Amino acid sequence: MSHDPAPSSDSPFRTGHDPRDEAPQFVLPLVVRMERGAPPARTDALETAARAVLVLLGDDRARGDGEWAEAVRDWEDARIRKVVRRARGAEWRRAEALPGITVTGKSAEVRVFPPIPLDGWPKDLAKLQVSGTELDDPEPPLPADPADGPVLWLNPDLDMSAGKAMAQTGHGSQLAWWALPDTDRAAWRDAGYALTVRTAAPADWTRLTTSGLPVVRDAGFTEIAPGSCTVVADHPALRRGVRPASP
Repeated sequence: MSHDPAPSSDSPFRTGHDPRDEAPQFVLPLVVRMERGAPPARTDALETAARAVLVLLGDDRARGDGEWAEAVRDWEDARIRKVVRRARGAEWRRAEALPGITVTGKSAEVRVFPPIPLDGWPKDLAKLQVSGTELDDPEPPLPADPADGPVLWLNPDLDMSAGKAMAQTGHGSQLAWWALPDTDRAAWRDAGYALTVRTAAPADWTRLTTSGLPVVRDAGFTEIAPGSCTVVADHPALRRGVRPASP
């Protein structure tokens, strides 16, 4: 995936060939708990996955000399990949026994793990299924106002599985995190990384993608075409530098 504007000229979020492709490739695993008969609500799962990425990025173990910091740096030096898998029962208990962080939403539980080599999945995660993360919202989510807090806007024209959308919202929250100054990161951390995920109104999508806010552009490995805009990360602190929409 890629985003505009890039955090640097050497961005892990560009489509097409990039020098980062020559580096060892890593992936950030996320596992969503999917107990039979009690699946989480779709929007809550997306929001929980996005917060899980932030929780890991803000964790002391992922920064400085922390035990996960080298893995995070190696991951960020290559392409930024996230893969969502599902687990239940004993599968979930085995996943929880591995180093990581479980983040809980209203109905969703998502465990995020430090980055691993693309071909180096632990066996208890490698055996988990990627497909089958089809989720629904029992009730339509309430409207979101970006003036009240961060909103990750989904492309209204794309049909993504819940697992794919969870990875994309994770990308979106990461882009917002990178774009924020330290003071705003600290405030977001103190607020528990509060955010909402909503599908943008079709009439608003072009304005959002050209506003100057971070935009996720998918690399096209699964489900959707390369370069597709999937998420716009709309954080109040980022709006200070956003150019006004054209009339």
